[in-house]
Amino acid sequence: MSTGRFAVAGATGRLGRHVVDVLTERGHRVVPMSRATGVDIITGEGLAGALVGADVIVDVASWHASEQEAATEFFRTATHNLHEAGERAGVRRVVAVSIIGADRATAGFLAAQRVHEEAHLSGPLPARILRAAQFHELVGQLLDWQGGDVAHVPAVPTQLVACRTVAETLVDLATDPWAADRPAPGAPIPEVAGPRGESLVEAARLLGERRGVRVVEVDGSGIPDAEIAAAGGFLPGPHATLAGPTFREWLDAQR
Repeated sequence: MSTGRFAVAGATGRLGRHVVDVLTERGHRVVPMSRATGVDIITGEGLAGALVGADVIVDVASWHASEQEAATEFFRTATHNLHEAGERAGVRRVVAVSIIGADRATAGFLAAQRVHEEAHLSGPLPARILRAAQFHELVGQLLDWQGGDVAHVPAVPTQLVACRTVAETLVDLATDPWAADRPAPGAPIPEVAGPRGESLVEAARLLGERRGVRVVEVDGSGIPDAEIAAAGGFLPGPHATLAGPTFREWLDAQR
């Protein structure tokens, strides 16, 4: 795709900031959409105006908590509004980010992401999905949520990925002139993950050492779909793009 106009939902969020940067660096015109810029994708305030002249919507908006029902309602409402307003504005397609394993999830935030995917793929605008592994920042969130100088972290396999890497891969998909607007039936949904498999608890220990937090390994039985996670069900498939820094490399770069 030649230089275009991209409306980014969730533009001021953790991933959205990187998406805006990558699009801008590549010479595209960007319309940042968030409540901070006067656009609310839930109420619809400011949405119609933001989409005037937009070629593509990049949806990286996310719910702020892990509770399934609230997250599901957020994704369902936001996706409906983006498609409805986008269709009226003449937007050509939507590209959205999801999480690897959303199609296998039965509970929690990942199950809400499955609804998010389905809403996009069944909407009036052509839509493409990119599934990403959990971000490096998840490790810090796990420690922050617990507080104190001891944190309990499940020993589940993961393949943590940098937000910047996800943003670059998402922009590649959004700007690819050869990418079909709707995936072929049975075609795998694109995935992006870090360069190698890692243990969530070991990553947490690396960060804990720097924060003065002792990390205690637990079996993960308290997390949604624990058995699926333990069996590697949320790891990237063979068709995934593997790129970016490992967690240790990313952590060292934060200094």
